[in-house]
Amino acid sequence: MNIKDCSFLFEGGPNGVLLLHGLTGAPAEMKFVGKGLARAGFTVYGMQLAGHCGTKEDLLATGWRDWYASAEQGMAFLAGRCQRVFAAGLSMGALLALRLAAQHPETVAGIGLYSTSLRHDGWSISKFNAFLPLLLLLPWGRRHCFPESFPYGIKNERLRERIVSLMFSGNSSEAGLTGTPGASLMELWRLRKAVMKDMPAIRTPTLIMHAAQDDVTSLWNVHYLQKHLAGPIETILLDNCFHMITVDQQCQDVVTHTARFFQSLGVVRRSEEPDDCIVQQCAADL
Repeated sequence: MNIKDCSFLFEGGPNGVLLLHGLTGAPAEMKFVGKGLARAGFTVYGMQLAGHCGTKEDLLATGWRDWYASAEQGMAFLAGRCQRVFAAGLSMGALLALRLAAQHPETVAGIGLYSTSLRHDGWSISKFNAFLPLLLLLPWGRRHCFPESFPYGIKNERLRERIVSLMFSGNSSEAGLTGTPGASLMELWRLRKAVMKDMPAIRTPTLIMHAAQDDVTSLWNVHYLQKHLAGPIETILLDNCFHMITVDQQCQDVVTHTARFFQSLGVVRRSEEPDDCIVQQCAADL
């Protein structure tokens, strides 16, 4: 195993937010949002999903049930130190947040869905992607690693250059893997199937945030969520970023709207505000 723990914890008040990164990604893609929510008074745990922040082989040793078990552990961790727990996720992380809301409605008080990936159908996705399910039925397809492609979910050119450089340097703990193994894509589809089955029973208040020009997941994903979730929904479309909304040009908007939305759900107030947010690294980084 070549995995190090890249999770982060920002100590704040009695309301906790669990942040969930995407498939092949890393907690680093949620860190800006985490810091912003901590400044707004939340305790924030940006957790690392099983099999991530290592090699392709590390990821292949896990499946969607392992990724979801990680999310459950993160939720339990926050529930043990906070009076109220919210969950928010990017891309596949959004699916995990939905699953948590379905399985633990008594614990998850609200969810934030960023660039939800029910279907990869954005403008940068090749039309040949329609044949991917057939390709993955073949042993070659399951073994093949499908590379990330331009614009890598990022509209800001300078930021894109920096992240792509980190990605291809092999630093998966900062920028994720350069591609997605076919077998992991199949696991993602199994997670999608489970979550889509859950949706009609999910009554948890939900904030949907999505780029209007998402290069990976089109607005079809937003419309599907709006039609099938049973609880109250607020939708915000962003007009100056791509798929990676938690790091791209409107990441501050993600912080602002998420903090406002969770606060509107009747968060528990702490008796006094600390002078500063205490930032703690996870044990492996100490």
